[in-house]
Amino acid sequence: MRDEIHPKWFPEARVICACGNTWTTGSTVEEIRTDVCSACHPFYTGEQRIVDTEGQVDRFMKRLRVRDQRIAEVEAAEQERTSPDVPIVELGLDKRYTNIFIDNGIEVVGDLLARWEEGGDKAILAISGIGRKVLSDTKKLLRTRGYEIPDYEEA
Repeated sequence: MRDEIHPKWFPEARVICACGNTWTTGSTVEEIRTDVCSACHPFYTGEQRIVDTEGQVDRFMKRLRVRDQRIAEVEAAEQERTSPDVPIVELGLDKRYTNIFIDNGIEVVGDLLARWEEGGDKAILAISGIGRKVLSDTKKLLRTRGYEIPDYEEA
């Protein structure tokens, strides 16, 4: 074997971790510095650490909050849109027919739906000035806004 080809051996080399833990071992380097050891590594400690590289975790959490907020806004808008307290004027019916409904005590969509539950299509057609065309248009407008209007059979 050739002489002087092997590096110098330090039997008492000191290892220093970033967490402050130190120990000795044999090495070709007198002092070793490391970032993680068995005293601080999440695998051994069972502690979960999120290493935020360039703010990626923060950006992700921000996007998640924005998404949740947007979902809540959409649900609130849908609730408001299908509320029984929506004025009949907002349906977009012709002004003449809107006034006929209001004159007959139907001022909000909830009143119209209640009238439908009482007697179906016949109850709406019994209102003077309301015909099948207006009934059909009203049903279409209510369905496009998300209301469920049952189809009643004429006897």
